[in-house]
Amino acid sequence: MATDADDLAHWLRLSAVPGLGAAHQRNLLAAFGLPQHIFAASRGTLAAVVGSEAAAAVLAPPPQERIEQGLAWAAESGNHLLTLADDAYPRSLFDIADPPLLLYLKGRPELLQRPALALVGARSSTVQGDANAEAFARALATQGFAIVSGLALGIDAAAHRGALAAGAEGGGTVAVIGTGIDRIYPAKNAALAREIAAAGVVVSELPLGTPPLPHNFPRRNRLIAGLAHGVLVVEAAVNSGSLITARLATESGREVFAIPGSIHSPLARGCHRLIRDGAKLVETAEDVVEELRGRLGWEAPPPPGRRRGRRTPGADAPEPPSAAPAQAVLVLDAEAARVLQILGHDPVDIDTLAQRCGLTVDALYAILLPLELDGHLARLPGGRLHRI
Repeated sequence: MATDADDLAHWLRLSAVPGLGAAHQRNLLAAFGLPQHIFAASRGTLAAVVGSEAAAAVLAPPPQERIEQGLAWAAESGNHLLTLADDAYPRSLFDIADPPLLLYLKGRPELLQRPALALVGARSSTVQGDANAEAFARALATQGFAIVSGLALGIDAAAHRGALAAGAEGGGTVAVIGTGIDRIYPAKNAALAREIAAAGVVVSELPLGTPPLPHNFPRRNRLIAGLAHGVLVVEAAVNSGSLITARLATESGREVFAIPGSIHSPLARGCHRLIRDGAKLVETAEDVVEELRGRLGWEAPPPPGRRRGRRTPGADAPEPPSAAPAQAVLVLDAEAARVLQILGHDPVDIDTLAQRCGLTVDALYAILLPLELDGHLARLPGGRLHRI
């Protein structure tokens, strides 16, 4: 990684030139090499590459305060500032149309070199969706994948938690954010962000102090897709930002996976559209592992507690991780078991369920409350019930 303050200052200056987009930045670097060579060039030479207006902006006095702020931040323990010229810059980002000039990292930069899977989905997720995201993330991290997501509420947060639960021997987790790295959005995930910075890595391409502006989040999504070898969508509405991430992944030659859901759930429709458009339907983490292992020519590490080496004759192979954590076996009385069977796996409102069960609403509530407390069902927006 670049550690020379003078070099970093030139990169920070280039990134701060007003109105100089990613295309002009790349053209200048291709023509002159390192940023210090760009700033040493004449205005006429620069204009021949990017035009007179951009050339004038490049040679304008540098934003010294912003440069010093960036250098001071990079000097703090646990902070890293990667440039396009650094060996530690993730090679996978060169596959996207506009790799960022700089990456601000907080945590473990080596995680960006690991085989990675992006796991994304709805912010207003269901209880089952969160459980699936956390279980898939944990299982895949245990297999050695770094789990990449966007630190949003809902599925993103569940994915990060699952990867962290895999422990130090797992692949870790990468949180790509749509603000400056010194600002966390949403604030509810501040504690989670600190956990990720300690055990994983938080990534931003945006200057320090950048607030949560709407147009920055689609740009963040391209980095999520670019850092990963595939994207798994857990829950998504038809117009979800997760579908943007999936599209960007497809455009960059990544694999797209989706978990199906109920035909009655709005949060399953985005996944179903992806599957119709060619995404791979997955039911277990092993479905993802097998697909990516073949594409990467990469052997996943053994599950925790099982070392490599000679296999004992007759020993059974380990079961692949399931889509959600196994639920504790609880003894249900006959009436509760009947209600669960009638509820099925599609969301239903309380009045409809009462009619199907032949019970009054009051009598049904008395049965549903213990089931909810024991984790057998959850309430969705609009008062509908959903079996877990």
